[in-house]
Amino acid sequence: MPSATPKRQRGAPRTAGASPTYRRIVLKLSGEALQGKLGFGIDAGVLNALARQVKEVKDLGVEVTVVVGGGNIFRGLSTSSATGMERATADYMGMLATAINGLALQDALERLKVPTRVQTAIEIAKIAEPYIRRRAIRHLEKGRVVIFVGGIGSPFFTTDTTAALRAIEIGAGVVLKATNVDGVYSADPARNPGAKRFSRLSFTEVLKRNLKVMDATAVSLCRENRVPIIVFNLHRPGNIRRAVCGEPVGTIVDNR
Repeated sequence: MPSATPKRQRGAPRTAGASPTYRRIVLKLSGEALQGKLGFGIDAGVLNALARQVKEVKDLGVEVTVVVGGGNIFRGLSTSSATGMERATADYMGMLATAINGLALQDALERLKVPTRVQTAIEIAKIAEPYIRRRAIRHLEKGRVVIFVGGIGSPFFTTDTTAALRAIEIGAGVVLKATNVDGVYSADPARNPGAKRFSRLSFTEVLKRNLKVMDATAVSLCRENRVPIIVFNLHRPGNIRRAVCGEPVGTIVDNR
């Protein structure tokens, strides 16, 4: 009897030449990405453009999850430093801010007829269901976009770490780190015109050079579990699709 063909690991890259490259993704959005040029809050134009990009990727058959930050509304660490507020209290306030952004993104997606669920790591029973790993996976299998809010539910951890952790838990093939710049640079390109943009880096290089890709905990989690990170510019239309389909956008960080 012929041996069965081994199944490809869920979320892993597809075979060469296939499109899209990844079956299941975690899209990491900062809260600041949603504020556009407003400087605070949610820019409706940016929100709707983002929802269209997510729909474009979902229509390719990709299972999409989103981890959203809350820095456009409240930043726990900076508020704690500036005001003397207890850090844990400030971080919990930041978690609530992520829920506001998650609900806004859910509304924008559902206006495009994209079925969406918001899962929260802190209890907010009236507006979102609790984060349950197996339930999140089931939503994805049913074709729903899942938005993770509330961080990991504990203070002192960033939403970068949340994105890495959720990617590992649900078997995602990649973390897409959407930013305001087109990749990882050797220095801040806004302050140093001579800064070099990297097309590819190893996790070890990122940690040794202290490059601001994601926080060190998130990078270490991805390295240990072999989940690549792609850092790219969110505001160029179609970039999420390009990253998912393996086109050269931004910077790839992996175990090369």
